[in-house]
Amino acid sequence: MPETFWTVRWPDGAEEKLYSPSSVVAELFEPGQSYPVPDFLERARIAMERASNRVERKYGFACSSAMDQLDRIEAKLATFKDQEGAEIACLHISQ
Repeated sequence: MPETFWTVRWPDGAEEKLYSPSSVVAELFEPGQSYPVPDFLERARIAMERASNRVERKYGFACSSAMDQLDRIEAKLATFKDQEGAEIACLHISQ
């Protein structure tokens, strides 16, 4: 369950390095691929929930860092929800 960092480019052009306590993000995102906001959000929710669940199975407690990252993703995406056709690009995934 290696920590994984993934870099995305938001619709405003800003790039950000995101965190996951698990490599599960590599199952849901592909570097070089862009995702419409609703699709990206759904994938991020699944990834962070799975990552947190993996931590819980291994250590007996959910991962608050995964849920905090999801909260930050949701807040960021809320600023783009009215932009028709906005997409988020997955630039890089590293462990």
